[in-house]
Amino acid sequence: MSHTLLVIDDDAGTCELLAEQLDPNKFAVFWTTQPEQAEGLLRERAFDVVLTDVRMRHHDGIELCARLVQKYPGLPVVVMTAFGNIDTAVSAMRAGASDFLTKPIDVELFAMTLERAIAHASLRREVVELRREHRVVSQYGELVGSSHSMQSVYQMVERAAPSDASVLISGESGTGKEVLARTITAKSARANGPFVAINCAALPEPLLESELFGHTRGAFTDAHAAREGLLVQANGGTLFLDEVGDLPLALQPKLLRVLQERVVRPIGSDKEIPVDVRLICATNHDLESSIAERRFRADLFYRINVIHIALPRLAVRGDDVLVLARHFLARFGRDKSAEALGLSTEAERLLQAYPWPGNVRELANCMERAVVLARGRSIAADDLPEKIREYRQGQMQAAGVETAELVALEEIERRYILRVLDAMHGNKSRAAQVLGLDRKTLYRRLERYGATPNGQSAGVPSHAEATAAEIRH
Repeated sequence: MSHTLLVIDDDAGTCELLAEQLDPNKFAVFWTTQPEQAEGLLRERAFDVVLTDVRMRHHDGIELCARLVQKYPGLPVVVMTAFGNIDTAVSAMRAGASDFLTKPIDVELFAMTLERAIAHASLRREVVELRREHRVVSQYGELVGSSHSMQSVYQMVERAAPSDASVLISGESGTGKEVLARTITAKSARANGPFVAINCAALPEPLLESELFGHTRGAFTDAHAAREGLLVQANGGTLFLDEVGDLPLALQPKLLRVLQERVVRPIGSDKEIPVDVRLICATNHDLESSIAERRFRADLFYRINVIHIALPRLAVRGDDVLVLARHFLARFGRDKSAEALGLSTEAERLLQAYPWPGNVRELANCMERAVVLARGRSIAADDLPEKIREYRQGQMQAAGVETAELVALEEIERRYILRVLDAMHGNKSRAAQVLGLDRKTLYRRLERYGATPNGQSAGVPSHAEATAAEIRH
């Protein structure tokens, strides 16, 4: 990736020499011998870094640096001088300079200094964004939502976080199990300790054992050096085992012993290492069924299931879908330096109607796509994936309802009642029995529908009339 550099020096020869010294594949160099033009150039083009001389005719590079830093706070400015001394360097740093170079400039040091200044500026911007994001998220971090089911989760978090008891999080894929694990840790006494995560389904058994427990040099064929296991790496903090239901049966008693004895024995070692780790596990399996099928040990289940928190599917969280959608729009908008986007009424309707089989993860991907494709200030229906736009229509077709005219639920009820009445040849008593209604209720409905004395309503053909129409055509 090429960076853009603006060089400010009243000596054109120096500017040309500096431009020649840098790799054109890494830096696109622009220069000016008129310091008063620098701010105009910065308004016209986005630069990654500025390099300015200290002593120039009629201009002070230190003052220019201070002015640029104040006006463009995210822009790194490096100063250079042929009269390098401590006082000049201190003045430059006080003015906000990212770094300081002395002439003649070493080529390798020159490029390294510019790249370091750009990297530091990028990190500072990231810290600012993270702090801003930290302020806007809820007190439960990335756990967003106010539905009744999520309120229950929050209550469990508050009760579970202060202890060191093992926690088992259950829920479908994409519901945010690792997010919940991190939230519990962040609110616990282990917040400043390590948080180590591993997916038990992602590694084969030998590799997973080595990752968890570590090994000594020469413990097996490819063990060219000793390796510290994740249980030791998580000492003083939290170990998160995702998809713990896929933990190989042979490793389960070894993990159980670690939880009981609080010691780890690396593969190939006869020494045990004390560990102080809180275990949080997650699964999308029914572990009790796995126990019945002898795929999971009951004793390990009871050890990891001290506190159980069930994360609900997104489809049952009601208006949380829209709350989360707006949360992701704000996040991805910031990531892409885009203005804040809203949701159109039609987009909201489609998001609420869709069942979200991929849960929160699918919604996040959907909103990231929408931010990229959005053409206005609101996410429109066309900005959503086709499967979401067409979901309601597909459901109506599966139910045998004409999709050319999507009608209200009351209208579907009216048509069904009249169709049953027609099938019963106008016999209201029999129709009421089929519909599960009493006669008075059926009569009231028919009056509301404006039914004719024989039970038909204007615009709804009788069975005989429909048959005759089919014969005619």
